[in-house]
Amino acid sequence: MTTAVLFGSFAALLVLTVPIGIALALATLITIAFSGTMPLQFLAKELVTSVDSFPLLAVPFFILAGEIMGKGGISKRLFGVASSMVGNKTGGLAIATIITCMFFAAISGSGPATVAAIGGVMIPFMVQEGYDKGFATATVAAAGSIGIIIPPSIPMVMFGVTASASVGDLFISGIIPGVLIGLAMMVWAWYYSKKMGYKGIAEKTSLRKIVRAIWEAKWALLIPIIILGGIYGGIFTPTEAAVVAVVYGLFAAMVLYHELSFKDLPRVIYDSALTTATVLIIVGAANAFGRLLTIEQIPNKIANWLMTISSNPTVIILLIMALLLFVGMVMDPIAAIIILTPILLPVVTQVGYDPIHFGVLMIINLAIGYFTPPVGVNLFVGSSISGVPMGQLSKAAVPYMVSMIIILLLVTFLPQIALLFV
Repeated sequence: MTTAVLFGSFAALLVLTVPIGIALALATLITIAFSGTMPLQFLAKELVTSVDSFPLLAVPFFILAGEIMGKGGISKRLFGVASSMVGNKTGGLAIATIITCMFFAAISGSGPATVAAIGGVMIPFMVQEGYDKGFATATVAAAGSIGIIIPPSIPMVMFGVTASASVGDLFISGIIPGVLIGLAMMVWAWYYSKKMGYKGIAEKTSLRKIVRAIWEAKWALLIPIIILGGIYGGIFTPTEAAVVAVVYGLFAAMVLYHELSFKDLPRVIYDSALTTATVLIIVGAANAFGRLLTIEQIPNKIANWLMTISSNPTVIILLIMALLLFVGMVMDPIAAIIILTPILLPVVTQVGYDPIHFGVLMIINLAIGYFTPPVGVNLFVGSSISGVPMGQLSKAAVPYMVSMIIILLLVTFLPQIALLFV
């Protein structure tokens, strides 16, 4: 009965459009009051203790770094590099946009931040060059989801904390899948552009122009090298890397590029603080919700139920992938990771899947939810930039979703794609 109250109240609150963090906290509180087995202080304690974590400090710093770099002219220079390489090809602007999102993914660690930083520049430019607005917006919204797959990744930090797994190993395992997803999206962008007659920009590319663009963007391109090189070189931890990213981002945006001034900093800090507060409320509430699940032994019950359906690892992993795809459509990735990891990780490890491999699969599944309705945060961000209705935008994003699912299946059944460098 307690389980029914917990999930029933949570579902009801979501239907009433209560924000996910508040819905998780209220559902936990209602269940505690109903069961009478725990003090009401349980929720307050979990809200505080769950965010008291050194690895979790990486989250606010990566959010701040993303805000600084998004507003500091870095996304514009990254696009300059991508455009110099493919801008004159069929669908060149769409392909360059995807490449730029991949570059920015190696900086921000956030899907919505990638869409906001790249979309504000690229969507109007693509429309100006003759691309239809729905396709242009869907391209940015879909490619923005790569922001949580290519490291650094805020959801990967959350999975590492929840599963007691190495965040560094998770980061490196996301590189090849993230690149493959980007390539798959480029294939669709090229095919659609060819079908619709979207030509490249008139100016032809050359080695000289590529070198010039890389030189102009050298300080931006150094950021992922510093972050990832520092982590894998043993110079600093992922949390310390996030702090380094903030310091370097400020230096690049204010001193090297002169596109961020002191008067801009209060707004940057305010925006990042607002995002951080939202994320940490979700983290605290989801931890309390997940703790209550554990006390009620719900993870064990679900694990046993899954094993009764089939003992075939392929069937079990496909069932879990289907569940994660559905959850990604209706729940924030961070909340989903905190709640579902303790439930699903014992099951997948029991059937022979590596925790790091499963972490990558989980992140890719939930990344698809970033541009699928009804939650689809990237769709909302893209729609707010371009004004394209959600229904039209969701339809335009379907081929990108299919391409991402194809890569997801490849990574599922060929684990060496994710574990090659681990």
